[in-house]
Amino acid sequence: MSAVMVARKAPRRWEKLPGKNTFCCDGRVMMARQKGVFYLTLFLIVGTCSLFFAFECPYLAVHLSPAIPVFAVVLFLFVMAMLLRTSFSDPGVLPRALPAEATFIEMEIEAANGNVPAGQRPPPRIRNVQINNQIVKLKYCYTCKIFRPPRASHCGICDNCVERFDHHCPWVGNCVGKRNYRYFYLFTLSLSLLTIYIFTFDIVHVVLRSVDSGFVNTLKETPGTYPPTVLEVLVCFFTLWSVVGLTGFHTYLISLNQTTNEDIKGSWSGKNRVQNPYSHRNIIKNCCEVLCGPVYPSVLDRRGLMVETPTPPISTTATKNSDPDPQNTKTTAPLIPNEHTPDDTKPSIASSPEKSSPKEPPPPSLGDTGETTPVKEKAF
Repeated sequence: MSAVMVARKAPRRWEKLPGKNTFCCDGRVMMARQKGVFYLTLFLIVGTCSLFFAFECPYLAVHLSPAIPVFAVVLFLFVMAMLLRTSFSDPGVLPRALPAEATFIEMEIEAANGNVPAGQRPPPRIRNVQINNQIVKLKYCYTCKIFRPPRASHCGICDNCVERFDHHCPWVGNCVGKRNYRYFYLFTLSLSLLTIYIFTFDIVHVVLRSVDSGFVNTLKETPGTYPPTVLEVLVCFFTLWSVVGLTGFHTYLISLNQTTNEDIKGSWSGKNRVQNPYSHRNIIKNCCEVLCGPVYPSVLDRRGLMVETPTPPISTTATKNSDPDPQNTKTTAPLIPNEHTPDDTKPSIASSPEKSSPKEPPPPSLGDTGETTPVKEKAF
């Protein structure tokens, strides 16, 4: 029986993690559940580049330079690597509080706020911390039962708190946060360069074929070449504005060391004119911190094993040898930190188990004044 229990494989922690994420490859891949737009992104990138490699690159490699398709392949591989790295990684999800931790935090909040009269709204659950001589408020997350760290926010789509939350991007099928923001920016930057590259050489391809006999005659001679080229031009033209604009916007945010969430909320540019405590007041330093800083490890134990604590069997021998009077056994450990042990649990010098009866109160110990203070039990 014990051999069967040891051989049984314990489940991984990613199988029990809360939130609305999906995991693949035994917890190594982490994405959002809504992945339809991500598949559309893959289709557009792979489809456009496939048409470019099949119809334009052979002609351009012969008439211009063989380096054109080589550079296009390198750029395409870099775009795909950054896309998959952004989509399949943990953006910086914060673990939720355990039941015991959540209960302790709730008790601290209730003790700090006191009893709120009926009909009045309780005060907001916030904590103030000082960062670079600037007061930053930490908000309490009612879902994760934690005080979110600075710059963290709760994503309603993934239902998780993400550290240095930027935004939820459906095009990559994941949140963009502390651990994958640089890869997201490199993806948008390289995709902008790839789109401009394909769009430019599509125009060059059409011009080179039409320079001798004209566009109409060339279309009649090679009718199968121009439809894919026209399709690539249209896709690149409409993609160019959004991708290049997005890259420029995030370049502006990186230069200020600011996130999209902070920019939308106006955290550092509101009526109070609060300065950004995370900015170094230097564009180069801000860019180096965001793009060249250390890669922080994930705080989620996704691939750890769920350890199930077995319930020990009740021994009849231990029951017989135990104290027959369980009421005399009391714990002296406080239930919460900084809690004083009640007086009735302290052993008395004058008391004796043979002489005292359960009905009579114990005599006062040395140093007592004879007055007794009733101790009320706390309900947890």
